[in-house]
This record gives sequence, C-alpha cells and structure tokens, in this order.
Amino acid sequence: MNTVLILGGYGAVGREAAAALVRNPATKVIVAGRDPGRAKPVPGTTMMRVDAADPDDLARALDGVTTVLMCAEIDNARVARACLERGIGYVDVTASYELLAGIQRLDGLARAHGATAAISVGLAPGVTNLLARICAERAPASELRIGVLAGAGEQHGPAAVAWTLDGLGTLDGSWTMSFPAPYGARTVHRLPFSDQYTLPHTLGVPAARTGLCLDSRLFTALLAAARWPAVAGLLRRPKVRERLLAAFEKAHFGSDGFMVTVTSGKAQASFSGRMQSRATGLAAALLIRDLPAMPPGVRHIEQLVDPVVFLTELAADGFDLHLDPRR
Repeated sequence: MNTVLILGGYGAVGREAAAALVRNPATKVIVAGRDPGRAKPVPGTTMMRVDAADPDDLARALDGVTTVLMCAEIDNARVARACLERGIGYVDVTASYELLAGIQRLDGLARAHGATAAISVGLAPGVTNLLARICAERAPASELRIGVLAGAGEQHGPAAVAWTLDGLGTLDGSWTMSFPAPYGARTVHRLPFSDQYTLPHTLGVPAARTGLCLDSRLFTALLAAARWPAVAGLLRRPKVRERLLAAFEKAHFGSDGFMVTVTSGKAQASFSGRMQSRATGLAAALLIRDLPAMPPGVRHIEQLVDPVVFLTELAADGFDLHLDPRR
C-alpha cells in the first residue's frame, strides 16, 4: 500500500489532493498539520498532528510513509532532505523559486537513495510548465509568455496572498495577452512566478516571462497601482501588510474561475476551470499516483510526464484544455 503524508494538509490544496488520493483504495492518506482540532476532516483520511518545523516530530511522522506531499512553506528543503534520506518520494506545490532551488540542490542525494522528488507541481507552476513545453516544442521562439488569470472571488490562503503582495513591484513591465473565451484580451502584469527562472533550463528556451491578471479588470488595475513607489512603500509596512492580508483573505469580488495561457511564436495553449486550489490539488494527486515509476532524482513536472497525456487526464476532472498551434 502507498502511504501518503500531506504536510499542510488542512489547507485548500491539501484537502483537494487528499480527496482525490483516497479514491484509490490502495492508498492510505494522512492529513497532517499543527492543529488538527481546527481542520475540517476529509472522509477516508487519517488526521495527524505534525509540526514540520520540529525535526523530531517530522521524523516520527515519516515512519511507514512512502510519499510526502508538501503543501506548506516550512523550510521545504530541510523537509525534502529528511524524506529523500529515507528513500521517501517527495512532491512540492510551492511557487517560490528560492525554495525550489533549495530542493533542486538535493538531486544527488535523491539519486543516491533511489528516491524521486517532483517539484513545480500544481497550477502555476505546474500546469503552466506543461503548457510551456507543448508550445516550445510546437513553435520554438525567443521567449515564452505565461499569463495567469486568477479568480478574485476564490478564497486564497495567507501564504498565497503574502507571496503575491511580495511579488508586486519586483518586476517591471506588462503586456496584452489574448485569453480564450470568455475572458478575451487582458493586461498581464509581471510577477515572479518560478517558471520564468526554471523553464530556460528545463526546456532549453532562451527566455520566459510570467505575469498575473485577475478576472476583475478593476482589481487588475490595482495590481498596476501597487508598483508605484509610494504604494509599494506602504505595502512594506508591517501593519499595512497585516491588514491587507486579512482583507484579501476575506475579499470576494469576482468569480472562482481561472485560466492559464502560454504563447510561443504562433503556438498557444491554455487550461481553465474553477478553483485554482482544486486544480493544484488534483495535479499533485495525479502525479503522486505515478511517482513510484518515475526515475530517481529531483525534477520539475515537465521533465517527468508527457504534457498532453497528463493535462488531458487532469482536464477530465472538470477543466478545459485548449491547444491552438496556429494562434
């Protein structure tokens, strides 16, 4: 039996992954976090209190586990190391390039212990990486452009909101991207998704550019305002930041729909649906299913799966895959 431990499993992504994983009767799913009493149970799973920041607590939790899904940002490279040293498979949904780079440096350790670590797993990065591979192979160009259109009405966790606030204003520039219906042409503002740093290496493309817009045009305009020096300075103030994080977690001014689109020359590919957290959780669960057959080492998702096959199967769970090489 495959035993999967989901760290940070009480959040939206962890719950979606757990619900998908328990569909397989040969998989035991342990949903773990620091405060089980506050978590809503996922039917068919076991709940466990684990403080991943405590090495002893983590070591205890890893006993008997075959795969760990990391849905939190708690010294991820250290957690990955603890797993790989035991030969335990490791899957991470983080969007932080710094954390991914730390895990990537464990490639030799993973190979030595015959373990596989899959990173850039989720929606962005993840689905975006696979769309990028499709486009780059169909129409090589000087630059990949990746646009993430997020639903302002979906409730996002504090870590995701904090990452977005921190990324605003760090990169200059925007561009107009044509998303398939019903969204149409949107202004996409640069944001440092990890894809733009990793894809030139994994796909051998000259450059990649990543950006964000929201389904609400008004809130997309506010993203641009956050780049102004005066506004950026306010966002760095602890009290302002704390209040904004609390406000954004409760705000619901749009839909829960999303779309990610990648272009390379005349090739365009998109993936869309409802609830980013669900797409991320299902993508992680789908990859975990096939992880035991994957080669040892640390690899990004686009290095591990056939992108069309993987995305077609993921889309069967209520999403839409658009592949248009003609653009």
